[in-house]
Amino acid sequence: MTHYLVLGAGLQGTAAVHDLLLRSEATALTWVDNDAARLQSGLSRIRGLCRSALEQPGFQGLRGQAADAADRRALAPLFQSADVCLNALPYRFSAALTQLALEGGCHYLDLGGNTQVVREQLELHRAHPRAAELCVLPDCGLMPGMGNLFTALALQRMGDLERVALRCGGLPRDPKPPLDYMLLFSVAGLTNEYFGHAEVLRQGRVVSVATFTGLETVHVPGLGRLEAFITSGGLSTTPTSFAGRIEELDYKTLRYPGHHAKFQVLLELGLLDEDPIAVGGQMVVPRHLMHVLLERVLHHPGDRDVAVLSMEARAKSGAHLSIHVEDHFDEATGFTAMERTTAYSATACAHLVARGDVQPGPRSLELAVDPEAYLEALRARGIRVEIDERTGAQGGRGGTH
Repeated sequence: MTHYLVLGAGLQGTAAVHDLLLRSEATALTWVDNDAARLQSGLSRIRGLCRSALEQPGFQGLRGQAADAADRRALAPLFQSADVCLNALPYRFSAALTQLALEGGCHYLDLGGNTQVVREQLELHRAHPRAAELCVLPDCGLMPGMGNLFTALALQRMGDLERVALRCGGLPRDPKPPLDYMLLFSVAGLTNEYFGHAEVLRQGRVVSVATFTGLETVHVPGLGRLEAFITSGGLSTTPTSFAGRIEELDYKTLRYPGHHAKFQVLLELGLLDEDPIAVGGQMVVPRHLMHVLLERVLHHPGDRDVAVLSMEARAKSGAHLSIHVEDHFDEATGFTAMERTTAYSATACAHLVARGDVQPGPRSLELAVDPEAYLEALRARGIRVEIDERTGAQGGRGGTH
């Protein structure tokens, strides 16, 4: 039984609290956000959805606390009293919160989003005197997260691989112009993915490639023709972890046709630049302006979404493994597919940590968590994972699971 600490009462944070209370053997849960009104709204919603779990004998309580993520004095005691922290805040807070978790003796997980920040977190873990006692697992969401562990699953089942291709996207069921997209997570997280470089494996070596390259057309059952292109952060540390074991590895984001060309214009116009420019006598950061516009244009209350992740892996033995995940807006709870797949992936990992099924010590997610145990935990949370595994010339498993 576990006392969980959840940071962030936004989309994924709320879904995470829901699952931790229902399926993760929580004895207590402390929920923190800097916006007291948002936190109270979240608490009211969760109390309605999780009434039976909150009334279980032995449950010590769901408590909300309004506090800023940068307020060390307010947060330090919370880390000291909790067993496992799940951070659902933007990645800019992750390094400092990792340090607080290590100081407080609390296992720590988050949703990742920026590979350089993740490397800083892992280095903080390695350097800490209590490193061997604690888990620090960034990247526990959908991508990065689910895809990292599916890649590990393919390696575990088939041995060294020739090729792994991961394709993932969260999409509106009813796409609307101008971008045929809806905001399903932080707008800063979206633009972070679209801008910069991504790490992939080429001939077994880690290489950096520009985002928005590698445009291709793919067919996804139920959704039809989509486009896929390179974005940053989705693989996080996976290429480094598996260099030499996988020859070719890449990840591309799925969008409806035409999205890439429209956003490419915005990129080329400089609307995602972070250097301030003078506008009417004031200095304006183009990306900040773009965030305001995207939040206005891409906010579609009441719209339903679908989240898709597919992986195709081919082993050097000739064996082949494909994985397909498709999740939809949950009418019963009101959680989007993106909330479910991202948050429930993280809570599956948090539950494994709480149960003692993840060995403490400094290592990245894909090297720390047993992918078979993760798969079981994911399915227990209602995420349908279809696996087709075909035997190669040198043997292997077969069938659809």
